[in-house]
Amino acid sequence: MILRFEEVSYSYPGAAARALDGLDLSVDPGESVLVAGTSGSGKSTFCRASIGLVPHFHHGKFTGRVLVAGRDTRRYPVHELFRHAGLVFQNPDAQLFNQTVEAELTYGLESLGMPPSEIESRMAWASRLTKLDSLMDRLPYTLSGGEKQRVALASILTLRPRLLLLDEPFTHLDPEGADELRGILRTMKAKGIALVIVEHRLHEIIGDVDRIIVFHRGKAVAEGPPRRVLSGNISSYGLNLPPLLRFFRAFGLNETPFNADEAIETLKTQNLLEPFFSRFSRQMLHPSHAPAETPSTIVEAENIWFNYEGRDVLRGVHLKLRKGECAALLGKNGAGKTTLIKHLNGLLKPQQGLLTVLGMDTRKNPVSKISRHVGLVWQNPNDQLFRPTVREEVLTAPKTFRSYDPSWCNQLFDRFGLLPLLDRSPFSLSEGQKKRVSFAAALAVKPGLIVLDEPTAGQDESFRRELTGFITLLREEGSTIVLATHDLEFAAEHATRWLVLSEGKIIADGSPEDVMTDASVMAKAGLRPTQRFQLIQAIKQHGKETL
Repeated sequence: MILRFEEVSYSYPGAAARALDGLDLSVDPGESVLVAGTSGSGKSTFCRASIGLVPHFHHGKFTGRVLVAGRDTRRYPVHELFRHAGLVFQNPDAQLFNQTVEAELTYGLESLGMPPSEIESRMAWASRLTKLDSLMDRLPYTLSGGEKQRVALASILTLRPRLLLLDEPFTHLDPEGADELRGILRTMKAKGIALVIVEHRLHEIIGDVDRIIVFHRGKAVAEGPPRRVLSGNISSYGLNLPPLLRFFRAFGLNETPFNADEAIETLKTQNLLEPFFSRFSRQMLHPSHAPAETPSTIVEAENIWFNYEGRDVLRGVHLKLRKGECAALLGKNGAGKTTLIKHLNGLLKPQQGLLTVLGMDTRKNPVSKISRHVGLVWQNPNDQLFRPTVREEVLTAPKTFRSYDPSWCNQLFDRFGLLPLLDRSPFSLSEGQKKRVSFAAALAVKPGLIVLDEPTAGQDESFRRELTGFITLLREEGSTIVLATHDLEFAAEHATRWLVLSEGKIIADGSPEDVMTDASVMAKAGLRPTQRFQLIQAIKQHGKETL
């Protein structure tokens, strides 16, 4: 075996609860394992312990034994262990620190004293595999979240570890990038590399793994082949089940299809195609709360252009958003989504064109004024947290703008699970918890426009349900919501309108169903239809073929 945990328990310094509690498991060479569980269940701590960061870097109380390629992690320093095991962090910014992408890929190899010819060979292989050749001279901090993720992965792959751990690897990837990552992982597995993938979005990888391990409160509570585990009694563990499985469970079926073809065969076998289609086609792509019927325009962009380091990131964007609607901003990594939403609160100003938000020309008004009315939750919460405690982080904006509503803020604390964390430093929290703090901080002033950049990234099913409730509540009160996301399942559930960006231009603006029906737009933007859309279309096609 390549990885072995023997009755491992661990508590972070000062923490009362155990992050890992008597964990006993193993991973074999060439095996692919999916680790699932709610936020705080111990998944990231497990990854850190697998490469020696726990206990060498994080310290705390550690008992039991972790073996990596037969080496006891307590007796070997981290720099020795990373010859055998590599970890791609949930937050790629925490892993990137060099001046160029090329330097990121060569740093580890140079640290190991490898000859230049070997360094060049490994770098070329990893950059080609992760499609980074065109980015090698770029500064890592200028890349999109998905591009940074690929750089972090490539930097680990150059070391050619026998065990590769990936913490939420699909979080920042567009659907096309997710397809490419699955291909990379299949290549790694074929070479005999063991894979451990921590992921909330199970549907992204469930069909490619040999085994799933469910974590709950630091323990492995369920383990085995994916279909067997997912068909078992796991409802109390708060997993974000693949959409097709959720549809089947809602219909009273316990089968576990992983794609539309399997679902069709199951429904045909049980003679349930027609009743299934009748029920779910009525619900498909029709969020429960339509936008308010009002002519009020909240955002109006006219021919927006923005250039960054010689590259046109936005190229003539025209856009109108109306009060009470929820729009999803979709597109490939690097298409310009984050750049566009940073214009919505004045962080960036149009270099050409005009942008008005709630009647304010963003070129003529400071961010301090616009941000009173626009709540922006960034893709990486670490970029916007700055106060010493969670309580102060959330309350800073409403107290600064003299709009503090204790009842509303207490509701935010409760619904986002922050009550036990109020006196903690936000920087000491997990990535998922930091995201919740940034949500609460943005919503605390009750903004009229709420912009959420990758809102479901790294979040479990419990948070998704809370976010669903808040989106519904805020829209009922007339707030306008923009979701910049790669999570098309979430976008289809909540947004009545999809805006598709490609190479800095909006190439489609319509209902989710209309956009997904346009194959040319979907291909150009690197998007994939949702599982529900695929299933409904497959049922329709089956009906035509049987006529």
